[in-house]
Amino acid sequence: MFTTFAWGCQKDNGGGNQPTPQEPSGTEKPEEPGIAKSLVTTGATTEAQALYNYLREIYGQKTLSAIMANVNWNHEEADKVYQATGKYPAINCYDFIHILYSGANWINYSNLTPVTEWVDEGGIVSLMWHFNVPQSEKSGIDKVTCTPSETTFRARNVFTEGTWENKWFYEQMDKVAAVILGLQKKGIAALWRPFHEAAGNATYKQKAAWTTSWFWWGYDGSEVYKKLWKTMFDYFKSKGIRNLIWIWTTQNYNGNSAQYNLDSDWYPGDAYVDIVARDLYGYSAWQNRTEFTEIQHSYPNKMVTLGECGVDSNSGKAFSNVPDFWNAGAKWLYFMPWYGSSMPDSAWWKSAFNSNIVVDRASLPSLK
Repeated sequence: MFTTFAWGCQKDNGGGNQPTPQEPSGTEKPEEPGIAKSLVTTGATTEAQALYNYLREIYGQKTLSAIMANVNWNHEEADKVYQATGKYPAINCYDFIHILYSGANWINYSNLTPVTEWVDEGGIVSLMWHFNVPQSEKSGIDKVTCTPSETTFRARNVFTEGTWENKWFYEQMDKVAAVILGLQKKGIAALWRPFHEAAGNATYKQKAAWTTSWFWWGYDGSEVYKKLWKTMFDYFKSKGIRNLIWIWTTQNYNGNSAQYNLDSDWYPGDAYVDIVARDLYGYSAWQNRTEFTEIQHSYPNKMVTLGECGVDSNSGKAFSNVPDFWNAGAKWLYFMPWYGSSMPDSAWWKSAFNSNIVVDRASLPSLK
């Protein structure tokens, strides 16, 4: 089942047609990887490298709490967590989903106040982008989407100068780049997770109507997808952006190698990725461990994190308590619940913050 965002793309919040992973039979501890010491961005800002160094320091020892903002440029969900628990998550993630409307009276990404407020209180910034495109060349910004079946926009045409896809792609990247550069000028580093969940269900071995990528950036296959990623990486570099920590989201195979292939063909490469993420909803502690262990073994020199997590909106199944998945061996760098119906309840948050392995905002060191 998909839940629809206002003005745009759709988001699969777990479940769908995916099989349930099997619990592992052993209890062996995953092998500790040799994490890369430097960021993939040459000449990264002091703030970005300091943040990355801190993440490396705590990886496997602590897990950072995080929260997804409510649709766009705010920290409303983080405020709700604080009201329920007396603590703020360490990380707040903002979505550029409405960047195409920026400048309107209801949303203005050039107003950095929601981010600077968070940073001034000691929090870590994360950024992602549900990259909306028009449904057709002539539909304009009133009808936009991320879903391939709802648009004639094709990623393969982005690289051909003169196409409407090429023009839209670079116009929107320029808007995002301007905001990121604004953060950089203020000395703010950010976790950056673009083009997430690219493979979708495309790695399912038995093909069916639903075994496709569910976002346009993955619909034309892995080679086009990797070219998109590298194009953004190089374009941001040409703009002088040096304050990002690049996070790629694997679809893995849902712990079921009998029915799913790995999505390793979709990986942009070690030179373009700092951290590998996975998005999971409604997963038990052992299912978390299955995913974490496989990803860690596949990308041994990258930290592994939960890019998204929460209640499975299809089944209503709750996500594992943080102490439970940690004790099972899923030592994610951070965990980031989604907002709305996927958000875990206050008891879940209290359980997390009562654990000595969870870092909240007040526990963060100064990273300036």
